[in-house]
Amino acid sequence: MLGPVLLAASRSDRMRRIVAAAPITRPVVNRFVAGDELHPAMDNVRELTASGLEVTLDHLGEDVTDEATAHATRDAYLGLLRALRTEGLGTRAEVSVKLSAFGQALPDGGHDIALENVREVAELATAIGTTVTLDMEDHTTVDSTLGILAELRKEHPDTGAVIQSYLFRTEDDARKLAVAGSRVRLVKGAYKEPASVAFQSKAEVDKAYVRVLKILMAGDGYPMVGSHDPRMIAIAQELAARYDRKPGSYEFQMLYGIRTAEQRRLAHDGERMRIYVPYGADWYGYFMRRLAERPANLAFFLRSFLPSR
Repeated sequence: MLGPVLLAASRSDRMRRIVAAAPITRPVVNRFVAGDELHPAMDNVRELTASGLEVTLDHLGEDVTDEATAHATRDAYLGLLRALRTEGLGTRAEVSVKLSAFGQALPDGGHDIALENVREVAELATAIGTTVTLDMEDHTTVDSTLGILAELRKEHPDTGAVIQSYLFRTEDDARKLAVAGSRVRLVKGAYKEPASVAFQSKAEVDKAYVRVLKILMAGDGYPMVGSHDPRMIAIAQELAARYDRKPGSYEFQMLYGIRTAEQRRLAHDGERMRIYVPYGADWYGYFMRRLAERPANLAFFLRSFLPSR
């Protein structure tokens, strides 16, 4: 019951101020966010990659309402990519972007503004030997995001897509994307969506996840299994074996700070394991969605308000 409330709160300026002002918030946020600035984020990247994990970095921010801020987001990613070039990690470290942070929602030409901003990021990523993945946001952005994906792939075919199993349309999108050279991250979805476009129950979302996962594993693309659910991970491994996928022809992805022991176990067992590492001062929306996704995350947050014994 709390999930929809937290998702609504993720876009509330009033709740943003309350949560950000709470003294206990910062230590808890540090579990899920790798730092407010690039420097501490890169320290975490070095630690993760040294332990055999791979990463995708997200400079936090979304719902940009002016073109100057969209350009600032682009510039932040260009700075991030230059830092990754210095580390020489190749595709062990890639970047993930939210197009709403690049200006997608601007009322006057937002789609084209986002495309031009992210194109510069994709060009630098290609030049340094890594890749970009376009995060998916709420259902109203899907067509625009897939349109930008198609444009970027003309010159940057490794550009990755994200699809969400809770949307009714996703099976059809998966069939179109499961082609040679196509990198597709499958997640369940973390935005509040109406019943007209999305499954509402966990059971329905899980069943849809498995159906889409079958399409991706059977296809010619490169599936990226975004899940912390042990059952989904086991199913993904079973499907990989069924479709004779070799190690390195798919990967698992998990969020920074969640199920860290399982992340390392999978990597130790020979699976390609990538960690989604968010950083930046605009952490509020991301943080609230993480609380909404799993009761364990919310319990962890609430326990932090209790006095130590």
